[in-house]
Parts: sequence; C-alpha cells; structure tokens
Amino acid sequence: MKTKYYLLILIVFQFACAQEDKSITTPSEINYKIETVVEGINNPWGMVFLPDGSLLITEKSGKLYQYKNNEKIEIAHNLSVYNRGQGGLLDVQLHPNYSENGWVYLSYASTEGDEEGGNTAIARGKLSGNKLTSVEVLYKATPNTTKGQHFGSRIAFDDEGYLYFSAGERGERDVNPQDITKDGGKIYRLHDDGRIPTDNPFVNIPNAKKAIYSYGHRNPQGMLKHYQTGKIWVHEHGPQGGDEINVIKKGANFGWPIITYGENYNGTAITDITKKEGMEQPLYYWVPSIAPSGMTFVTSDVYPDWKGSLMVGSLKFGYLERLVLKDNKVVKREKLVEGEGRIRNVIQGPDGYLYVGVESKGVVKILPE
Repeated sequence: MKTKYYLLILIVFQFACAQEDKSITTPSEINYKIETVVEGINNPWGMVFLPDGSLLITEKSGKLYQYKNNEKIEIAHNLSVYNRGQGGLLDVQLHPNYSENGWVYLSYASTEGDEEGGNTAIARGKLSGNKLTSVEVLYKATPNTTKGQHFGSRIAFDDEGYLYFSAGERGERDVNPQDITKDGGKIYRLHDDGRIPTDNPFVNIPNAKKAIYSYGHRNPQGMLKHYQTGKIWVHEHGPQGGDEINVIKKGANFGWPIITYGENYNGTAITDITKKEGMEQPLYYWVPSIAPSGMTFVTSDVYPDWKGSLMVGSLKFGYLERLVLKDNKVVKREKLVEGEGRIRNVIQGPDGYLYVGVESKGVVKILPE
C-alpha cells in the first residue's frame, strides 16, 4: 500500500514539475550573427515592411520613418502624439489589401479630448511622398489621463479583414479592465474603416463600449494573427510575475486583476486566486516577468530549426525569447540576441529573415550561420 502511495506522490510531483517548468536555455543551439540594418532610432516601437521592400518604423517620441535604399527618411504627419512614460507613437501595420488601397494603420497615445493628458488611439493614413496624408482617427479611448503607464498597443488584422488593437488599463486596474462601459484593459475589434461590427459581443449592452472584443487585460504589447489557425494571439505585461500569452476569444474575460500569477512590485499579494470560473487561463505565463514586447512566428525556411517557433522580445532582460510550442503548450524556451539591448519588437520580413527593434540602437537582422 505504501509503495502505491509513494508512486502516486511521485507521479503527481513529476506532473507538477512539468507544468511549472519555466527554465530557459542559453545560449542558442543554432549559430547566428547579428547585422545592424537601421541605426539611430531610440525606441523602434513598431515596424512593418512595404511591398517595395522598404521598412516603416515608429519612434515612440512621435517620429515615423521609412528606411528605403539604405536611407532613413522621416515621414511627416499631424497625429497628436502624447509622448509620456510608456505612451507615444506605437504600432504600425498595413491594410491586408495595402497594394490596392494604400492604408497604413497606427496606434498611438493621443492628446485629443477635453481632459489633460492622453489615451490610446488608432488612426489610418496614406503615404504620399514623405508625408502621411488622408489621416482618419478611427478610435480614441477616453478619458485622457496624465498617467504614463499601460497604453498597450498593438494592431493586427484577421483573415476576414477585421482590425484588432489593444489598449492597456492605464494604471487603473481596479476601475477599467473589468468594466465594459470603460476603455482600457481591452482588445477591440473594428471594421477597417472604424465602423463597429454588428456581431461584436457587447453591441447590445447599454452603455458598453461597442468596440470591445475581450476584456480583463492589463497591458498587451504583443499581438498577431496565428499563421495556421487565423486566431488573434496577444501577450501582455503582468505586474511582478504573471506576464501572459492569451488566445483571444469573443466576449471573453481574461481576469485581470481578479486572477493573476503575479504580485505587486513590493511583494504583496494582488489576489489569492489564479483561476476562476468564467475567466480565461493563459496559454502560457512567465514567472518571473520578462516584460514582453512584440512577437512573431517563424514561418520561413531561412531558419529551418526555428520554424513554427514564437519569438517574443524581453524588455526586462534584453533578449529575444524563442518559445517552442507543441499542441499549444510551451515545451522549450531559448534566449537569443543577448547583449544588444532592450528588445522592443520583432517581425519576419518578406525575405524570411527576422528583424528586431532594439532600444537605443535601431533595427538589427538575425543571420543564420
């Protein structure tokens, strides 16, 4: 009887260890080198390639650049950027049919509104020479606040052409993320022209923000469409511990701050529960926090041993993390691009190579050897 009992304990222990294994491998098992592509950008927040092979880059301070023919060109714009703390000119993405319509989408902290300060906004415009023209503001979160934290904000399109974007809870964790009548701590879904889809989950709820698609988020700074399933994935900053990867579901509550795997920065508890009925569990969470920003899947043949991996930038530790997934579970972690600086963003270019935005440096390229 004792033998069976100890065997059961051993099995439970082994299972728990497997579930909680957060170890990370370094250095990488693949040889590569780093090549600097664009220099002199202090905070390359967003990056996207244009069909002509040039690269659009947002600088958090408010500048928009086009890197073309080995030259960095500033693109003039009239967006009311609120450059404070974590806010500024943030993500940039192209319309899925950019070659036909020319729309460029930008997320940014905006000063528009009656209150002092700023909040997250989404706008679109068209490149005309060295200017952004035909600018339209599609969504502006309210109210403005002078707080400098948790603006989000990333942009992605799904296979049906809907526009998704994230907005952080602006440091108001007990006010915004669980209240669907308030902006902040949400993933939003719009038509490409800013109209509210009639099948959004809260369109018929009085006083609700009709653009909300999911809620209970903290500060999502990574978002993409899964290259196989078409689902929208995000990652978000936890407090001290509890950064998360989440697969977005219509109308879902992702729990912040009622449930979390993190704690306050002073070590005190935010909550004593990590799970609750009616609230989603993350696909993966980091303890300790890595402060994730930007992410992309490797789908090209340039890195055959990395194909299918999820790449996530770490602001806190200054490396690019490779996550190996099997059946939507992280089975391996690996550190890449160490020693370059805080990793703000990572994208896969049309040439199949990975391009990494590094704070206080610019954009670098990973070349396999």
